[in-house]
Amino acid sequence: MSNVLLKVDNLKKYFPKRSGAVGKKHGEVKAVDDVSFEVNEGETLGIVGESGCGKSTTGRMIMRLLEPTEGSIKFDGIELSTLSNKDMRKARRDIQMVFQDPYASLNPRHTVKKILEEPLIVHGIGSSAERKEMVEEYLEIVGLSAYHARRFPHQFSGGQRQRIGIARALMTNPKLIIADEPVSALDVSIQAQVLNLMQKLQEDLKLTYIFIAHDLGVVRHISDRVGVMYLGRLVELADSESLYAEPLHPYTQALLSSVPVPDPTYEREKVIITGDVANSVPDAGCAFHTRCPYATITCKMNVPNLVEVKKGHSVACHLYGEA
Repeated sequence: MSNVLLKVDNLKKYFPKRSGAVGKKHGEVKAVDDVSFEVNEGETLGIVGESGCGKSTTGRMIMRLLEPTEGSIKFDGIELSTLSNKDMRKARRDIQMVFQDPYASLNPRHTVKKILEEPLIVHGIGSSAERKEMVEEYLEIVGLSAYHARRFPHQFSGGQRQRIGIARALMTNPKLIIADEPVSALDVSIQAQVLNLMQKLQEDLKLTYIFIAHDLGVVRHISDRVGVMYLGRLVELADSESLYAEPLHPYTQALLSSVPVPDPTYEREKVIITGDVANSVPDAGCAFHTRCPYATITCKMNVPNLVEVKKGHSVACHLYGEA
């Protein structure tokens, strides 16, 4: 049985709503509301959902780039949510992030050598000569060349810049990499190259990934398990095959039925959801009840818990509780 590397319990992030000249607080936006999951060593956990569902906020809280409002983040037995800034900086040696926009996340004034050396300098790794050698080694590992170290970010294509972002994440030899929509800004042909690179690196370097995306096809390709988020809550969690073969939550069913299929003769039942996404999590009931075709009175009154209804397959839906 795999060891649990990361355990997230009841994680919440509320942003205050403010208005007026003095910015008076009137309520809160629940960006992430009571999210819990585990990530095992060596696996890839995909987190999917439409824009604004809280998946990127969850990733940034694990890194402590955003401070959680409430909840526990336990990494390799260490509680991250209570660490001081100094201790958290040390912990980030083992947790790195690959960002969505490869250009915005790289300093345009620095050469690639300086960008890749920076995490080594921050964590006090190696001498100047050793750092130079490591930069060249990791450039080769991600499919670039040693001479690229002298160039600036604007001299690369989008796919090459994302490779530099991946190399930077690898420099400190981390245990966990949080990839926040790492291929959404790239062409489809380049997406496949970057995904294949990430899978090869996972095998070679024994990495663990949290892969955040809104593209279900991409997540299926790379993930061992998948968590589906809607309006700040985790609504379904299962291994990749089970989720795609038999989605249980109405929201997951709707997401999967909207994915185009290349076979024109293939027919499947369409799950249509109506209405607009609410601005924030409702005060009562299931977050999805305003758009769900199967919603009952119970759905409007009570928040469903994420419960395991089949082995390794959990869903937050009252329909399964009643059944």
